[in-house]
Amino acid sequence: MNLIRGEPRCSPLFVAHRSFSGVKSHRYPTSHVFYRKLGYEYPKIVRGEGCWLIDERGKRYLDAVGGAYVANIGHSNPEIADSIAEQCRQYGYLSGTMFTHGPVENLADELAETLPGDLSRLYFLCSGSEAVEAALKLARQYWIERGRPDKHRIIALGPGYHGSTLLALSASAREAYKAMFRPWLVDVHRIPASYPYRCECGGQSASCPVCSGNVLEEAITRLGAQNVAAFIAEPVGGSSTGGSTPRPEYFRRVREICDRHDVLFIADEVLVGVGRTGTWWAIEPYGVAPDIMTLGKGISGGYAALSAIAAPDKIVDAIAQGSGSFMHAQTFSHHPVACAAGVATMRYLKKNKLVERCARMGRVLQERLRPLADLPHVGDVRGRGLLAGIEFVEDKASRAPLPRSAKFAERFADAALDAGLTVWPNVGHADGTNGDLVMVAPPFIITEEEIGEIVSRFSKALETTLSKLKVRA
Repeated sequence: MNLIRGEPRCSPLFVAHRSFSGVKSHRYPTSHVFYRKLGYEYPKIVRGEGCWLIDERGKRYLDAVGGAYVANIGHSNPEIADSIAEQCRQYGYLSGTMFTHGPVENLADELAETLPGDLSRLYFLCSGSEAVEAALKLARQYWIERGRPDKHRIIALGPGYHGSTLLALSASAREAYKAMFRPWLVDVHRIPASYPYRCECGGQSASCPVCSGNVLEEAITRLGAQNVAAFIAEPVGGSSTGGSTPRPEYFRRVREICDRHDVLFIADEVLVGVGRTGTWWAIEPYGVAPDIMTLGKGISGGYAALSAIAAPDKIVDAIAQGSGSFMHAQTFSHHPVACAAGVATMRYLKKNKLVERCARMGRVLQERLRPLADLPHVGDVRGRGLLAGIEFVEDKASRAPLPRSAKFAERFADAALDAGLTVWPNVGHADGTNGDLVMVAPPFIITEEEIGEIVSRFSKALETTLSKLKVRA
């Protein structure tokens, strides 16, 4: 079947107009809030219960993506709430340039014992974008402190996403996000991401330059190793490639190439880390460790804004023996309340063995989602642990993407919300413009019954989406 091009319901970004009778309108311009999407009427959430959110009308939503891959221990956890409240009663803010405190010391210890390789030093920030920004700046400062200022080039993957601050956005491959800010962005060299579903070899060829990782060495040689500071990549594809997983030897090859050419390897684990893929860190199954790692989202379970970068002694020692300070000061770095939320979350994950549970329930999720591939316009279902991507296509045989004018992923996410299910849509992965997929990433406390609800509501949302678009044989 081919989808006839449908007109989006409003702006080019396709934002839905909802009308909730009997309750206050939560939309621009009736509210003073500058919303993420203008023209969209938001349900107002008043309560959370585990994997569920309840709005002011009493409607329940199964949060199948943890908000934004964040709520890994679920909503309204009393242990986390009590820990945050206790910290607030002691003190709320301290400057990281003047003091240290219990929460930051404890959180660094809790995280350090889970980190791969020789990563052992933690620098705490507020968002994933900030962590990526800081990690790239740390790589640059490291080489300067080592007396090699020519090493400034960054290599990143496409498709790929690393954040919205300017350096992180430069490293990202989302052209729609970058277009209006291009004069402010730096030049980041792009190589194709290992994306088996859309690679000619299907991820099956060890000699494929992309799937083997050899394309990285070609890029370093072209740019000159003396000029390359770092290579950044997600160990498992996030929203940009919909949970796509490279060949087992891919990152071993990346590690070997980076070592040989003296290039730092930065693993972006903001989305895929903290147990999300069934191991503490998504890089673990490959048997290698990065030089720098970014952390975020799940390290506080969403109860406070928190992210971090992790680095080994060799990098931090270079800073200590050089200028003596990392040139990335931020007012809310090392924040006591945020770190208290992180300590409580990490201890809760460990005490309840939730990473192990994520691996176990992840197998259930992947198995239960797999039959969705038989539904119309579902081209692929993939992922690892409690992270899954469902890619939509115009034609299954050719894997041709849906026309961007159909706004399929956005329409589907809207239909899913109407069905009481939250998913995360993303577009443009097929060729930079076209391509539609949605992500599923539920809290680690999800039950098998709730996984069944995800599948049921997903199917209902797809049926609704297709019924609202004109379809021809």
